[in-house]
Amino acid sequence: MNRYPALLRETLRRLTALGPAGLLAAFWLSAPGLAGLVLLYELGAAATWLRSNGETAVVIYAAILMVTAGLGLLPTTAQAVLGGWVFGVARGGVAAAVAFAGAALIGFVITRVVAGRKFEAWIEAKPEARAIRHALVGRGFVPATLMIALLRVPPQAPFAFMNMLMACSGVALGPYLLGSVLGMLPRTLMVMLFAQAAAQSGAADIQSFLRDGPGWPVAVAGFAALFVVMAVIGAIARRALARLHVDPLLYTKKR
Repeated sequence: MNRYPALLRETLRRLTALGPAGLLAAFWLSAPGLAGLVLLYELGAAATWLRSNGETAVVIYAAILMVTAGLGLLPTTAQAVLGGWVFGVARGGVAAAVAFAGAALIGFVITRVVAGRKFEAWIEAKPEARAIRHALVGRGFVPATLMIALLRVPPQAPFAFMNMLMACSGVALGPYLLGSVLGMLPRTLMVMLFAQAAAQSGAADIQSFLRDGPGWPVAVAGFAALFVVMAVIGAIARRALARLHVDPLLYTKKR
């Protein structure tokens, strides 16, 4: 169990040695998760502010999701909770789909500007990163789109960092954008569905939902059901990746 934090620390150390691109990659691996916890804690205030904008609220939400996810400032999951809490699955899902396309484009452009040959050399030296490049390059539009979508599905794949790996892989922009949207939607819609159900209880935020809502047993059961569903979705994606000869856990190419 202790090897995962150590592995993350070692990865961050090696990335910071790569100059600006490595520093950006290290930031995209570490910062969004911490910012996401802050957003969830302040969910009530964020929801109130969004609702105060009336009919333009969903547009503002999509724009913020696009920019913050594209710049790697906030994780997509925490923002999906906010979208489901305020707008529900239908409106929130449409807004998220549009935002994911824009966020993926922002990450693509930033990577092409910042990442140099050092980072590309790092990709070639890392089996899990090199496999993404080898799995994407040279494929047609549909296979590349499918591969990108499958790589996006597992919740452990950080959105901003995956933007960097895919942009450095040489994949075409069209499959990259479409595959990113398709791959992000399943887990996003599931999180939004859970958030919508919690908001319909009348709770102002997550804290009040847990304190004054249906009670901890029901809340824990709901969280467990969400994780089970996301695990099933991830398992389906991993099986599909395995059939495409990509290791579903490490993204390493099978020989």
